[in-house]
Amino acid sequence: MNIFRLAGDIAHLLAVIILLLKIWKSRSCAGISGRSQLLFAIVYTTRYLDLLTNFVSIYNSVMKVVFIAASYATLYLMYMKFKATYDHNHDTFRIEFLLIPVTALALLVNHEFSVLEILWTFSIYLESVAILPQLFMVSKTGEAESITSHYLFALGSYRALYLLNWIYRYYFEGFFDPIAVVAGVVQTVLYCDFFYLYITKVLKGKKLSLPA
Repeated sequence: MNIFRLAGDIAHLLAVIILLLKIWKSRSCAGISGRSQLLFAIVYTTRYLDLLTNFVSIYNSVMKVVFIAASYATLYLMYMKFKATYDHNHDTFRIEFLLIPVTALALLVNHEFSVLEILWTFSIYLESVAILPQLFMVSKTGEAESITSHYLFALGSYRALYLLNWIYRYYFEGFFDPIAVVAGVVQTVLYCDFFYLYITKVLKGKKLSLPA
């Protein structure tokens, strides 16, 4: 654990809290991509199967349970409790175009050809692109609510902070995981345009819009 890892975890947790509060308080999931949330649920489920086999620490286990529970709670709110507010017409990204390639990549490029390791690798690859349906939805609708923008910024910050965590670990611990680092770089790059627009527009009180 280091300051960058801790800050990344806090940003990740903040993103989840912002999203759940947004849906619950507004009684609406308008502007939120259910397809991205489904992908994130798959990410956390496949990554944290080691909860059943490997104990690291109470902190580690609690965070894993929180992210799994929050991802399924979000799906419940979107697809059941507030499904009437879900914008199916704009949430149309073909997620099979993400699932099929990352599955193939996880089978071909991994640390060890075992079930848990392949599922972990799959989750790393999938997380790097899981936000694409949400970004596609924002570009299709033309804008995003401020609260949705805050959620996306916190989520993007989490992965950027994890990149700093890996740099820190490389220099001070000699640890380097090319799979996690490359996937993290890809994920952070996908947020670059959003980060720029967030800083130049949202923080100045304007609505965020992405080019179609």
